[in-house]
This record gives sequence, C-alpha cells and structure tokens, in this order.
Amino acid sequence: MPKHMSELNVEIVRRVYAASDRGDWDALFGFADSAIEWESDPRVPNAGTYRGREEIQRFMEDQAAPFDRSVTEPEHLIAKGDQVVALVRIRRRVRDTSAEIELRIGHLWTLHDGKVVRGQAFAERERALVAAGLPRSIV
Repeated sequence: MPKHMSELNVEIVRRVYAASDRGDWDALFGFADSAIEWESDPRVPNAGTYRGREEIQRFMEDQAAPFDRSVTEPEHLIAKGDQVVALVRIRRRVRDTSAEIELRIGHLWTLHDGKVVRGQAFAERERALVAAGLPRSIV
C-alpha cells in the first residue's frame, strides 16, 4: 500500500474521533462503510459485535449515558496496511458529579477504499498492537 494511503487512513481515523467528541454522528458515519462493524471489549456493558449505523450509534450512546462529558484523545495512531491502531486516552466525567475517570485503551480500525469497515476496542493497548501484527513495544 502506498504511504499516502496509510497517511489518509490515519487522517480518517483522526476525524472519526473528532466527530465523536463533537457528538456529530452524521460526520462520524460519513467516514464509514454502510456495513461497518464494531466489536467492543468483552468487559464493557452490553459487550458484543454491532453492525451498521443504528446498532453502533445506540451502543455508543448507551456507553456514554452515565457521563456528562467524554473526550477521546488519540495519543498514537499507527498505520499498518489497511489498518490503523489507535492508542487512546478517554476522559469522562460522571453525570451530576465532579468524579472523573480516565482510561487508556486501544482501538483497531480497518479501512477499505477510504471508509472505515470495522473497529474493535481492547482494554489493554498491547492487545490492539498484537491484533494488527505490530510489536507490543512500538510506542
């Protein structure tokens, strides 16, 4: 894959996170294939594999419901072929409190022809790297 395609994939993933933080579902799914699939980490509530905008958006909204603020910051984006590993920091404030939580997790994105076709979340960042065939110590 030409380097420019990998760079484009990284930019698309960066824009997905920006749209998500704005709550702009139309923009977010504008970067996605209509048959997009999302696989959550098995430890989150309602864990599973979700397909299409309606299922994925409902799952994401349910995950965000207990929080009045949620920011996902991609700290490292690593392209490998048609995949992008995102090592992210998620900061959330619990609704109606001052309590904040911070998570550092990994996402693995698969793209085809400039569209996201699959995303997968991993509670351990290293698992996202390994799933993409990258060394655990890359960052």
